[in-house]
Amino acid sequence: MLVLRLFSVALVVLWSTLGVSCSYQKCACTKPAVRREWRAFSTEEKEDWIRAVNCLSHLPHDPALSPSVDPSVSLIPPVNGSSSYYDDLVYIHMDLNTRMHFTGQFLPWHRWYVYVFEESLRHKCGYTGVSPYWNWTIDAPDFFESSFWKDSDPLSGLGGWGEPNADFSVPDGGFRALHLSYPSPHFLRRNFTLQPFNIPSVFITEPQTVANSTFSASKIETLLETPAGDYKGFQTAFETFEGAHSAIHLIMGGDLGGQCPQNAPENCTSGPMWSPNEPLFWMHHAMIDKVWFDWQHRNTESANSFFGGSVQALQSLDTYEQYPNGGPPFLSLNSTMPADGLFPEVTIGDVLNTTSGVLCYVYE
Repeated sequence: MLVLRLFSVALVVLWSTLGVSCSYQKCACTKPAVRREWRAFSTEEKEDWIRAVNCLSHLPHDPALSPSVDPSVSLIPPVNGSSSYYDDLVYIHMDLNTRMHFTGQFLPWHRWYVYVFEESLRHKCGYTGVSPYWNWTIDAPDFFESSFWKDSDPLSGLGGWGEPNADFSVPDGGFRALHLSYPSPHFLRRNFTLQPFNIPSVFITEPQTVANSTFSASKIETLLETPAGDYKGFQTAFETFEGAHSAIHLIMGGDLGGQCPQNAPENCTSGPMWSPNEPLFWMHHAMIDKVWFDWQHRNTESANSFFGGSVQALQSLDTYEQYPNGGPPFLSLNSTMPADGLFPEVTIGDVLNTTSGVLCYVYE
């Protein structure tokens, strides 16, 4: 144990020297890490990331996890004391679901969330690489048949689509044995769903939309053309019910799509709560973060632009259209982002810039 402790300390010192990690605290970012697209990783780098993710799933539950949202609001099961540390990270997202979707927290909170996940990979599982992102615009033309799903290597592959006769569990790749605790014990699932918006909802205006039409390269370029400084408009276009963010979740179905497993209790409520069960969640939200990063760097007015409320306004279509990224009380750069006891809390301002505050990275 002493040797392992010394090794961990040495890694932290090394990361600090390289400027890769600020270890959850503000620091001078002198040599920012460069996040790259998954396909730009070498086989060895892919193996290391997959190994570290699986490592988190074999570490014990952290009793410091402390849910902060009333279960009657979050609609989630209680904490499972026999779950893993990876499950703990998922549970944060489950618990805080209503606080950081369709509020001003959406982009900064998820930026922070991917960051603390990467830090967990480093500090707990010896990962020395960077967070990969998944440029799904490459796969948009033929999502189901994309080569992205063809790597079944048990060490470096992400695996393919789930088996319909096995609750859509993923049968191959490095996550074929990833065991998950929420909302009920199961293995990782993927269920391709081309038209996921065909559901009764006042927020869905074009139910026949084909999901991969919403995250094409041209659609993302249009998003990046959101007027400089219009943070509310940018987030609204990105997070809208039939937009790129939601479409990736829903076209994947299974865990990323928030579908209940076959063995889930009858009161299981589908939704985005446990979507981080899917390791691709972290790449997906790194891509979301990259698009925000790119928009921030297109114009100086966008770099520090922020506006949003702290409360979802989903009572009706009218309230949503008035407050698409949250109603009052409104948030500020000094507003603290919740961490449910697992990490030190930081402010929105601490993550607005990826090379200051607590962050130290850029995108290729």
